[in-house]
Parts: sequence; C-alpha cells; structure tokens
Amino acid sequence: MLPHLNITGVFNWVLIFCHKVGIHTLAYCCYTYVHGAKNNLPATNLLILRQQIQYRYKTVAFFTENILQIFLLAVGASFVQRTTGFGFGIFIMTLLPFLMPSYGEATALSGLLALTTSLIASIKYRRFITWRRLIPILSIFLLTSTAAICLLKVMQDGTIRFILGFILIFVSIYFAFLNKRIKFGTTLPYQLGAGSLSGLMGGFFGMHGPPAVLYFISAERDKEHYMGMIQTYFVITNAMMTIARAGNGFVTPAVGKCYLFCLGAVAIGSTLGAWAFSRIPGKKFPYVVYGYIGISGVIILCSAM
Repeated sequence: MLPHLNITGVFNWVLIFCHKVGIHTLAYCCYTYVHGAKNNLPATNLLILRQQIQYRYKTVAFFTENILQIFLLAVGASFVQRTTGFGFGIFIMTLLPFLMPSYGEATALSGLLALTTSLIASIKYRRFITWRRLIPILSIFLLTSTAAICLLKVMQDGTIRFILGFILIFVSIYFAFLNKRIKFGTTLPYQLGAGSLSGLMGGFFGMHGPPAVLYFISAERDKEHYMGMIQTYFVITNAMMTIARAGNGFVTPAVGKCYLFCLGAVAIGSTLGAWAFSRIPGKKFPYVVYGYIGISGVIILCSAM
C-alpha cells in the first residue's frame, strides 16, 4: 500500500506566499522607479531600476503561468530517479528550459531537486555505500563539471546534444545485449573515466547520470548496493554543481521559489518510485536501466533537432 500524502494545503500556501513576494517586490521596484523619475534620479540609476522591473515582471509572469507544469515535471522526474537510480535531469530538462526564465536557471533548479530526491534514497541505502570507491570518481567530477559550467555561458549545445543522443542509444543497445560479458572494474582508470564523462555531461546539460550509472551498475553486485552508491554520488555531485552554478549567477530567486514549491513533487515522486523499485526483480533491473538510457538518448536527440 502507498502511504497517504496530505500536502495540498501546505503547498497551496507556499505558492500563494511566493507569488505575493514576487508581486510585492515588483511593486516596490515600480514605485522606486516612478519616485526617482519625479526627483530627477540619474539616468544610470533609472536604467538599472527599469531592468529590475523587467526581470521581476518576467519572474512573476513565469511563476504564475508555469508552476503547475514544473510541479508535474518534478513528480515525473523524481519517480524516474527513484525507480532507476538516475534520470532526473534527463526527464525534466526536456521541457524545463522552456518554462524557466533562462537555461542556466533551469539547470540550477534541476540540480537542486535532483539533490533532494537522491538524498532521500541515499539515507535509506546508506549501509550499502563504499566510500573508498566514491572518492576518486567524485574528485575528477568536481574538476570537469566546474570547467563545463564556466564554459556554459559561451557554448551552444545543439550539435553536442545530437551526438550525445546517438551515443546513448548505441550504448543502451550494446549493454542490453552484452551486459553479461562487460564488467567494469573498481580500479582508478575506470573511476576517472566515468567521473570525467559524468562531469562534462552534468556541467553542460544538467544530466550527469549515464556514465556513472553504467559504471556503478556494472561494478556493484546487486541493485541495493547500486542504489546506495549512485544516489550518494548524485547527492555530492549535485551539491558541487549547485555551488558552481550559484557562483555563476544561476541560482536566482525564481529558482528558490520553484524549489520550495516543488519539494512536494519530490515527496510524491520518490514515494511512488520506491514502490516501483521494490517490485523490480534484481536480474531484470539492469535492463530497466539500459532501456531508460536508450529512451534518454531518443529524448536528447529529439531536443537537438
């Protein structure tokens, strides 16, 4: 039986609160602009105020129009992440960039919500974590993801997404048919390779799961150990990327408001995903993961066209 989630009233209150805060801030900026114009405020100051008004209006408009869609996306992404161990960013980033004020803010929100989803699972499976196998892959991830986030401001990702989509489709088919012959070791070269690829994908696209997933699902002996390792990996890596995104100005008030509202979506999706995960047989679980990697490739390929 699924536990009853009585969260409607709480998150209605959060929505109203965030919406009112946005409107009050917009009203204050407008008042300051008009008052400054009457009192011959310098043109530079008026220009800054006008830019603030435009940003606040855009933020309030997007929050009012798009928050329900973002909430539903977060439910679906949390369900996928909790069921397969990855996929939050791949699922939510298909539409989230069109609903947020900017692409950078979309990756920031995706990372924060994915962190929260993974934290819930990592606490549950904490006894299956082997830290000595996590530290090398996390170290190289920190370097590559930070570099990718810094380059995100000046790069166009359409071509890279197109190539990435084909690669994921090929990899999913290859592993689905040859998974019994392929076994990644827990040696340093494998860990550095998985961490590097994961960092680049996370920094550029907000979806750093597939390389790490392929490594952990091959290296770990059962689905519980896999889930504990991959979710702890995601908690730490998403925390790293959130700090880097905040330093680059992507964690904005709009991101904070959406994050607070979507915590309920994370709770719903994680609960449903845990229920589904417990009912997937251990021997069939890798094929579920490989299948979703293939679906991810198709999604990324379509988004690049």
